[in-house]
Amino acid sequence: MSLGVLNNIAATYAANNLSNTQTSLQNVLTQLSSGSRINSGADDAAGLSLANGLQANQSALTQSASNVSLGVGLLQTADGALSQVNNLLNRAVTLATEAGNGTLNASQTGAANQEYQSILAEINSIGATTTYNGQAVFGAQTGTATAPATADFSIYTSDGSATGTSTDTLSIAQLSSASVGDTGGVVASATTGNGITYTVGTDTDLSTTSLSSSANAQTALTAINNAISAVAAQRGYLGSQINTLNSIASVETTQSENLASAENSIMATDYTQATSELSKYQILTQTGISALAQANSTQQAV
Repeated sequence: MSLGVLNNIAATYAANNLSNTQTSLQNVLTQLSSGSRINSGADDAAGLSLANGLQANQSALTQSASNVSLGVGLLQTADGALSQVNNLLNRAVTLATEAGNGTLNASQTGAANQEYQSILAEINSIGATTTYNGQAVFGAQTGTATAPATADFSIYTSDGSATGTSTDTLSIAQLSSASVGDTGGVVASATTGNGITYTVGTDTDLSTTSLSSSANAQTALTAINNAISAVAAQRGYLGSQINTLNSIASVETTQSENLASAENSIMATDYTQATSELSKYQILTQTGISALAQANSTQQAV
Protein backbone atom coordinates (compact mmCIF):
# COMPACT_ATOMS: atom_id res chain seq x y z
CA MET A 1 0.00 0.00 0.00
CA SER A 2 1.34 3.44 -0.97
CA LEU A 3 1.14 6.30 1.47
CA GLY A 4 0.90 10.03 0.62
CA VAL A 5 -0.33 13.36 2.01
CA LEU A 6 -0.76 15.39 -1.19
CA ASN A 7 -4.51 14.65 -1.50
CA ASN A 8 -6.79 13.07 1.08
CA ILE A 9 -9.40 11.69 -1.31
CA ALA A 10 -11.33 9.85 1.38
CA ALA A 11 -11.65 13.01 3.46
CA THR A 12 -12.79 14.96 0.38
CA TYR A 13 -15.52 12.41 -0.35
CA ALA A 14 -16.60 12.40 3.28
CA ALA A 15 -16.71 16.20 3.40
CA ASN A 16 -18.75 16.43 0.19
CA ASN A 17 -21.25 13.84 1.39
CA LEU A 18 -21.49 15.55 4.76
CA SER A 19 -22.19 18.88 3.04
CA ASN A 20 -24.97 17.32 0.94
CA THR A 21 -26.43 15.70 4.05
CA GLN A 22 -26.41 19.05 5.88
CA THR A 23 -28.22 20.71 2.94
CA SER A 24 -30.88 17.99 2.89
CA LEU A 25 -31.21 18.15 6.68
CA GLN A 26 -31.70 21.91 6.49
CA ASN A 27 -34.44 21.50 3.86
CA VAL A 28 -36.25 18.92 5.99
CA LEU A 29 -36.05 21.14 9.07
CA THR A 30 -37.40 24.05 7.02
CA GLN A 31 -40.33 21.93 5.84
CA LEU A 32 -41.08 20.76 9.37
CA SER A 33 -40.88 24.24 10.90
CA SER A 34 -42.83 26.05 8.16
CA GLY A 35 -45.40 23.34 7.46
CA SER A 36 -44.80 23.90 3.75
CA ARG A 37 -43.12 21.42 1.44
CA ILE A 38 -42.15 24.16 -1.02
CA ASN A 39 -40.33 27.12 0.52
CA SER A 40 -38.46 28.35 -2.53
CA GLY A 41 -38.44 27.88 -6.27
CA ALA A 42 -35.55 25.46 -5.89
CA ASP A 43 -37.72 23.00 -3.97
CA ASP A 44 -40.27 22.49 -6.77
CA ALA A 45 -40.53 25.20 -9.42
CA ALA A 46 -43.51 23.69 -11.22
CA GLY A 47 -45.36 22.98 -7.99
CA LEU A 48 -44.72 26.52 -6.71
CA SER A 49 -46.08 28.03 -9.92
CA LEU A 50 -49.22 25.89 -9.74
CA ALA A 51 -49.76 26.65 -6.05
CA ASN A 52 -49.36 30.39 -6.59
CA GLY A 53 -51.94 30.24 -9.37
CA LEU A 54 -54.37 28.40 -7.10
CA GLN A 55 -53.78 30.98 -4.36
CA ALA A 56 -54.64 33.78 -6.78
CA ASN A 57 -57.83 31.99 -7.84
CA GLN A 58 -58.78 31.43 -4.22
CA SER A 59 -58.20 35.10 -3.32
CA ALA A 60 -60.39 36.24 -6.21
CA LEU A 61 -63.18 33.84 -5.23
CA THR A 62 -63.05 34.92 -1.59
CA GLN A 63 -63.43 38.58 -2.58
CA SER A 64 -66.13 37.68 -5.09
CA ALA A 65 -68.16 36.05 -2.33
CA SER A 66 -67.79 39.30 -0.37
CA ASN A 67 -68.96 41.27 -3.42
CA VAL A 68 -72.02 39.05 -3.67
CA SER A 69 -72.80 39.57 0.02
CA LEU A 70 -72.75 43.33 -0.53
CA GLY A 71 -75.12 42.89 -3.46
CA VAL A 72 -77.49 40.84 -1.33
CA GLY A 73 -77.41 43.56 1.32
CA LEU A 74 -78.33 46.15 -1.31
CA LEU A 75 -81.28 44.11 -2.54
CA GLN A 76 -82.50 43.45 0.98
CA THR A 77 -82.37 47.18 1.71
CA ALA A 78 -84.49 47.89 -1.37
CA ASP A 79 -86.92 45.12 -0.47
CA GLY A 80 -87.29 46.44 3.07
CA ALA A 81 -88.08 49.92 1.78
CA LEU A 82 -90.67 48.54 -0.63
CA SER A 83 -92.23 46.58 2.20
CA GLN A 84 -92.91 49.88 3.97
CA VAL A 85 -94.30 51.32 0.74
CA ASN A 86 -96.67 48.37 0.53
CA ASN A 87 -97.90 49.09 4.07
CA LEU A 88 -98.52 52.71 3.10
CA LEU A 89 -100.42 51.66 -0.02
CA ASN A 90 -102.60 49.32 2.02
CA ARG A 91 -103.56 52.27 4.20
CA ALA A 92 -104.20 54.30 1.03
CA VAL A 93 -106.61 51.59 -0.15
CA THR A 94 -108.58 51.96 3.06
CA LEU A 95 -108.73 55.75 2.69
CA ALA A 96 -109.71 55.64 -0.99
CA THR A 97 -112.42 53.06 -0.31
CA GLU A 98 -113.78 55.20 2.49
CA ALA A 99 -113.67 58.42 0.48
CA GLY A 100 -115.23 56.76 -2.55
CA ASN A 101 -118.41 55.89 -0.65
CA GLY A 102 -119.89 59.37 -1.07
CA THR A 103 -121.26 59.54 2.49
CA LEU A 104 -118.48 61.77 3.84
CA ASN A 105 -118.97 65.47 4.23
CA ALA A 106 -116.48 67.97 2.85
CA SER A 107 -114.50 68.16 6.08
CA GLN A 108 -114.17 64.39 6.32
CA THR A 109 -113.22 64.08 2.66
CA GLY A 110 -110.59 66.77 3.15
CA ALA A 111 -109.13 64.91 6.14
CA ALA A 112 -108.97 61.63 4.16
CA ASN A 113 -107.30 63.39 1.24
CA GLN A 114 -104.83 65.10 3.56
CA GLU A 115 -103.72 61.75 5.00
CA TYR A 116 -103.53 60.31 1.49
CA GLN A 117 -101.30 63.14 0.29
CA SER A 118 -99.15 62.55 3.35
CA ILE A 119 -98.77 58.93 2.27
CA LEU A 120 -97.63 60.03 -1.18
CA ALA A 121 -95.13 62.41 0.43
CA GLU A 122 -93.77 59.58 2.56
CA ILE A 123 -93.32 57.42 -0.54
CA ASN A 124 -91.33 60.28 -2.08
CA SER A 125 -89.23 60.47 1.07
CA ILE A 126 -88.50 56.72 1.10
CA GLY A 127 -87.43 56.84 -2.53
CA ALA A 128 -85.17 59.84 -1.99
CA THR A 129 -83.53 58.89 1.31
CA THR A 130 -83.04 55.12 1.09
CA THR A 131 -79.30 54.60 0.62
CA TYR A 132 -76.80 51.77 0.76
CA ASN A 133 -73.14 52.55 1.33
CA GLY A 134 -73.87 56.20 0.59
CA GLN A 135 -75.56 55.50 -2.76
CA ALA A 136 -79.21 56.09 -3.59
CA VAL A 137 -80.86 52.69 -3.83
CA PHE A 138 -83.74 53.82 -6.06
CA GLY A 139 -81.79 56.07 -8.42
CA ALA A 140 -82.40 59.67 -9.36
CA GLN A 141 -85.86 61.02 -8.60
CA THR A 142 -86.61 61.89 -12.20
CA GLY A 143 -88.40 60.08 -14.98
CA THR A 144 -91.92 59.05 -15.85
CA ALA A 145 -94.06 55.96 -15.52
CA THR A 146 -93.18 54.88 -19.05
CA ALA A 147 -89.52 55.93 -18.87
CA PRO A 148 -88.43 55.57 -15.24
CA ALA A 149 -84.98 56.46 -14.02
CA THR A 150 -82.94 53.61 -12.54
CA ALA A 151 -80.02 52.92 -10.27
CA ASP A 152 -77.67 50.34 -11.77
CA PHE A 153 -75.35 48.28 -9.59
CA SER A 154 -72.84 45.87 -11.11
CA ILE A 155 -71.96 42.80 -9.04
CA TYR A 156 -68.55 41.61 -10.22
CA THR A 157 -67.41 38.06 -9.53
CA SER A 158 -64.31 36.27 -10.78
CA ASP A 159 -61.97 33.38 -10.09
CA GLY A 160 -59.10 35.37 -11.56
CA SER A 161 -59.54 34.06 -15.10
CA ALA A 162 -61.33 35.51 -18.11
CA THR A 163 -63.71 32.57 -18.43
CA GLY A 164 -64.54 32.62 -14.72
CA THR A 165 -65.58 36.28 -14.69
CA SER A 166 -69.19 37.49 -14.50
CA THR A 167 -70.86 40.88 -14.14
CA ASP A 168 -74.49 40.90 -13.03
CA THR A 169 -76.19 44.28 -13.41
CA LEU A 170 -78.96 45.00 -10.91
CA SER A 171 -81.28 47.76 -12.12
CA ILE A 172 -83.60 49.17 -9.47
CA ALA A 173 -86.35 51.48 -10.72
CA GLN A 174 -86.81 54.89 -9.13
CA LEU A 175 -89.31 55.23 -6.34
CA SER A 176 -91.55 58.25 -5.95
CA SER A 177 -95.26 58.99 -5.94
CA ALA A 178 -94.94 59.46 -9.71
CA SER A 179 -93.19 56.12 -10.16
CA VAL A 180 -94.24 53.28 -7.87
CA GLY A 181 -93.19 49.67 -8.45
CA ASP A 182 -91.86 47.96 -11.54
CA THR A 183 -93.76 45.64 -13.86
CA GLY A 184 -92.79 44.13 -17.18
CA GLY A 185 -89.04 44.16 -16.50
CA VAL A 186 -86.90 41.62 -18.37
CA VAL A 187 -83.98 39.56 -17.08
CA ALA A 188 -81.58 38.50 -19.83
CA SER A 189 -78.02 37.31 -20.37
CA ALA A 190 -75.48 40.10 -20.68
CA THR A 191 -74.90 41.23 -24.24
CA THR A 192 -71.12 40.90 -23.78
CA GLY A 193 -69.28 38.44 -21.56
CA ASN A 194 -70.83 36.46 -18.76
CA GLY A 195 -73.51 37.68 -16.38
CA ILE A 196 -77.09 38.97 -16.48
CA THR A 197 -78.77 42.30 -17.05
CA TYR A 198 -82.19 43.59 -16.09
CA THR A 199 -84.32 45.99 -18.12
CA VAL A 200 -86.77 47.99 -16.02
CA GLY A 201 -90.38 47.93 -17.17
CA THR A 202 -93.25 50.28 -16.33
CA ASP A 203 -94.53 51.61 -13.02
CA THR A 204 -97.60 53.42 -11.63
CA ASP A 205 -98.06 57.18 -11.28
CA LEU A 206 -99.96 58.21 -8.14
CA SER A 207 -98.75 61.80 -8.03
CA THR A 208 -101.85 63.18 -9.80
CA THR A 209 -104.40 61.20 -7.81
CA SER A 210 -106.38 62.56 -4.88
CA LEU A 211 -109.34 61.73 -2.65
CA SER A 212 -110.91 65.18 -2.98
CA SER A 213 -114.20 63.68 -4.22
CA SER A 214 -115.95 60.35 -4.47
CA ALA A 215 -115.16 60.04 -8.17
CA ASN A 216 -111.51 60.97 -7.65
CA ALA A 217 -111.24 58.48 -4.81
CA GLN A 218 -112.59 55.68 -6.99
CA THR A 219 -110.10 56.57 -9.73
CA ALA A 220 -107.31 56.72 -7.16
CA LEU A 221 -108.31 53.30 -5.79
CA THR A 222 -107.75 51.70 -9.19
CA ALA A 223 -104.32 53.36 -9.46
CA ILE A 224 -103.39 52.33 -5.91
CA ASN A 225 -104.25 48.70 -6.63
CA ASN A 226 -102.11 48.87 -9.76
CA ALA A 227 -99.28 50.32 -7.67
CA ILE A 228 -99.58 47.47 -5.15
CA SER A 229 -99.26 44.97 -7.98
CA ALA A 230 -96.27 46.87 -9.38
CA VAL A 231 -94.55 46.90 -5.98
CA ALA A 232 -95.19 43.16 -5.60
CA ALA A 233 -93.64 42.56 -9.03
CA GLN A 234 -90.58 44.62 -8.14
CA ARG A 235 -90.16 42.80 -4.83
CA GLY A 236 -90.45 39.53 -6.73
CA TYR A 237 -87.56 40.57 -8.96
CA LEU A 238 -85.49 41.64 -5.96
CA GLY A 239 -86.20 38.33 -4.21
CA SER A 240 -85.23 36.30 -7.26
CA GLN A 241 -81.94 38.17 -7.52
CA ILE A 242 -81.24 37.63 -3.82
CA ASN A 243 -81.69 33.88 -4.40
CA THR A 244 -79.50 34.04 -7.51
CA LEU A 245 -76.69 35.88 -5.72
CA ASN A 246 -76.86 33.48 -2.77
CA SER A 247 -76.48 30.59 -5.22
CA ILE A 248 -73.49 32.30 -6.82
CA ALA A 249 -71.91 32.80 -3.38
CA SER A 250 -72.45 29.12 -2.56
CA VAL A 251 -70.76 28.01 -5.79
CA GLU A 252 -67.81 30.35 -5.22
CA THR A 253 -67.39 29.15 -1.64
CA THR A 254 -67.31 25.54 -2.85
CA GLN A 255 -64.78 26.43 -5.54
CA SER A 256 -62.60 28.20 -2.99
CA GLU A 257 -62.69 25.16 -0.68
CA ASN A 258 -61.68 22.84 -3.52
CA LEU A 259 -58.84 25.13 -4.57
CA ALA A 260 -57.61 25.31 -0.97
CA SER A 261 -57.61 21.52 -0.83
CA ALA A 262 -55.65 21.30 -4.10
CA GLU A 263 -53.14 23.89 -2.91
CA ASN A 264 -52.73 22.05 0.37
CA SER A 265 -51.94 18.79 -1.42
CA ILE A 266 -49.15 20.58 -3.32
CA MET A 267 -47.71 22.82 -0.64
CA ALA A 268 -48.28 21.11 2.71
CA THR A 269 -45.46 19.18 4.36
CA ASP A 270 -45.99 15.42 4.58
CA TYR A 271 -44.93 15.02 8.20
CA THR A 272 -44.74 11.23 7.97
CA GLN A 273 -42.18 11.42 5.19
CA ALA A 274 -40.41 14.48 6.58
CA THR A 275 -39.86 13.01 10.05
CA SER A 276 -38.50 9.82 8.48
CA GLU A 277 -36.06 11.85 6.41
CA LEU A 278 -35.12 13.87 9.49
CA SER A 279 -34.03 10.69 11.27
CA LYS A 280 -32.19 9.56 8.15
CA TYR A 281 -30.21 12.78 7.72
CA GLN A 282 -29.46 13.04 11.44
CA ILE A 283 -27.89 9.58 11.32
CA LEU A 284 -26.03 10.41 8.09
CA THR A 285 -24.72 13.59 9.70
CA GLN A 286 -23.34 11.65 12.64
CA THR A 287 -21.81 8.94 10.45
CA GLY A 288 -20.49 11.57 8.02
CA ILE A 289 -18.69 13.40 10.80
CA SER A 290 -17.28 10.10 12.04
CA ALA A 291 -16.19 9.13 8.50
CA LEU A 292 -14.51 12.51 8.00
CA ALA A 293 -12.62 12.09 11.27
CA GLN A 294 -11.53 8.59 10.25
CA ALA A 295 -10.43 9.80 6.82
CA ASN A 296 -8.33 12.54 8.39
CA SER A 297 -6.83 10.18 10.95
CA THR A 298 -5.51 7.83 8.23
CA GLN A 299 -2.92 10.49 7.32
CA GLN A 300 -1.38 9.98 10.75
CA ALA A 301 -0.07 6.67 9.45
CA VAL A 302 2.37 8.59 7.26
